[in-house]
Amino acid sequence: MRTLGAGDPLRLGPYRIVGVLGEGGMGKVYLGRDAAGRPAAVKVLLPELAHDRHLVDRFVREAQTARAVTGDGVARVLGAELESGRPWIASEFLAGPTLDDAVQRHGPLDEGLLRETARALAVTLGDIHATGLVHRDLKPSNVVLTSHGPRVIDFGIARPEHGLTLTRTGQIPVTPGYGAPEQVLGRRVGPAADVFSLGAVLVFAASGRPAYTGAEITAILYEVVHGVPDLTLVPPALRYLVEPCFAKDPAARPLPAQIAEAARAPQRGAKLWKSGPYAADIRDREGAARRMTGENPPTVLPGGGAAGTEATAVSGARPSRRRLLLTLAGGGALVAAGAGGAVWWLSDGGAQVLADPFDIPSAATVRPAELSSGTGTPEPLWGPVEGVADAGSPPPLPVRDVVVFAAAGGGIAARRVVDGKERWRAGDVRGDAGYLAIADRLVATADSDGVLRTYVAATGEPRWTADAGVTTLLAADAAHVYVLTSRGELRCVATKDATVRWTRRPPLPLTGGRPAAALGAGVLVVCTSGGDVAAVRTSDGGRAWVRKGQAAGALRPAIDNGTVYLGGHTLAAVGASDGKVRWSMPTMQPIRRGVYGFGPPTVASGVVYALDGDALRSTRTDGEEAGMTTMVAGVTPPWQPPVVQAGSVWVVESRDTGISGWPRGADVSSGQGQTYPLKEGSGRTAAGAANRLFVLNSGALLALRVF
Repeated sequence: MRTLGAGDPLRLGPYRIVGVLGEGGMGKVYLGRDAAGRPAAVKVLLPELAHDRHLVDRFVREAQTARAVTGDGVARVLGAELESGRPWIASEFLAGPTLDDAVQRHGPLDEGLLRETARALAVTLGDIHATGLVHRDLKPSNVVLTSHGPRVIDFGIARPEHGLTLTRTGQIPVTPGYGAPEQVLGRRVGPAADVFSLGAVLVFAASGRPAYTGAEITAILYEVVHGVPDLTLVPPALRYLVEPCFAKDPAARPLPAQIAEAARAPQRGAKLWKSGPYAADIRDREGAARRMTGENPPTVLPGGGAAGTEATAVSGARPSRRRLLLTLAGGGALVAAGAGGAVWWLSDGGAQVLADPFDIPSAATVRPAELSSGTGTPEPLWGPVEGVADAGSPPPLPVRDVVVFAAAGGGIAARRVVDGKERWRAGDVRGDAGYLAIADRLVATADSDGVLRTYVAATGEPRWTADAGVTTLLAADAAHVYVLTSRGELRCVATKDATVRWTRRPPLPLTGGRPAAALGAGVLVVCTSGGDVAAVRTSDGGRAWVRKGQAAGALRPAIDNGTVYLGGHTLAAVGASDGKVRWSMPTMQPIRRGVYGFGPPTVASGVVYALDGDALRSTRTDGEEAGMTTMVAGVTPPWQPPVVQAGSVWVVESRDTGISGWPRGADVSSGQGQTYPLKEGSGRTAAGAANRLFVLNSGALLALRVF
């Protein structure tokens, strides 16, 4: 374990990097810690190799194949980012020596441990082969010893069975002395190749020396193909177990299940790893891991759902970097397995089982609020709760039973929609990056390092992350999240596996201010800070259409039934797929300097609502007027989209008044409008859900009853 140096990352995805565990010709293995304090081994492709398509392909295969194997003899992949400029794979952190390290330190395994090792590794190979994969690189440095038995790591060259071993000119296709003859010869290989490697591993474990030796690598490879293994130091009682593994004909080698049966391991053989010199080494390393993780208890915040539950926060006190490095250095170094290796972690109770970040709980439910009479001043359901929100927060985001906003002091917070009590808070993210709902179950946002982070909406429990270089979140649906990167690119991240689906330069520059976006009908529509509008296909990020000079600033589009509705100098309806104008409506008054004309529209039940100067206009989706024009007091740009809830439509006013609502399509002269007064100041935004109107006003949050 060593400290970070020049060029080492400080963060990879959700992991803060605190040290270097190992390095090889292809990559480095770092120690990382997620937001909950859990350690992980994060393997990174070296920057100078990131442009080598062959090596990147191998790196991608390692993540994909390792995820496919779920037996107890391997450790799980926790996450990966495979399309960034610096691909990485995070794996469970396992404290224990590799087999080669243990044998060099403590000598060959005794007969009982050797039989148990043969049995356990054979069972693990059976699990790997059952998925249709061949490991192809089983060797002592890819076997980690733990108090629960040996674990197989590193799927860097694993491939489907009977696939060719992928090599490049001048490269050796296998680890000399451990790869099967058919691998050395570059022929198609199957599960029997791993059985040959298992025999070589067991010879090393039993004797402390390789089964094949030679003065040069070519000599070792020649012996593998034409010679016989050196079994002179293998105890005679165990030679029957390993010798059949070295048959030149793959069909003549035993099956893993036959090896496991023939090992005749002692009953309760797993207990053998809990005593003796190997066990002491393992305990020292596990103790260091426990001390490291034991200083990070979760913090419980008061909140309570409908049933009085509590939400667990993801943050906790973290040990200093220096103390962490010293802890890892003590009690024996935690092991990074060579050039293609990884580092893994095991808890007292066995392999730590982490929640699947893509296993999202069912959406919470909330009962709609009772409607008001629509007369008099709107009645608050709760609040205002003062000082809880950042004054520059984006509009509140209702997600089933919580409403999310940028919190005062940083991060985002969620409060219950029924009573305004705090449910959870995430302090290590940027509220000004925006936040989005994914399938009404997750909340997506980003941290200061550009990592896309997701949380269970109802509880705040962290879920998957993606190191996507995010500056602004634009839009999301159940399958994808669309973001703007620090390089001014549009990027699409899949929600099922947190991988980047595509990254594209937008048809128009998106720098100079926060853009506004909408998603639907197979396109992502973005309005720039200069008022130009671009649509890209959600399938690949390719240009769909561009409309320049639509507005004087970034106005959020609205999409409904294959049509995009745009505010600005006109209220325009254009085809989502081709951008062709279906109808366009001029403003009631000439557009004065600094006044946008139409504000951002909202579509509900076949009616388009938008501010036109100081008037609220309603238009059917075919372009015909839908009702009388309503005059609104005290509005100045930039305007918020009207909020439609139940039978009312609401407008955030800019000056002395507050937020006002009218029955849909009614005229203010009817006397049916009502207004809730707001404090003067910035940060007036609103959103609605479940017959509730949520309003942010200069750092305060409240919920109003609607009609």
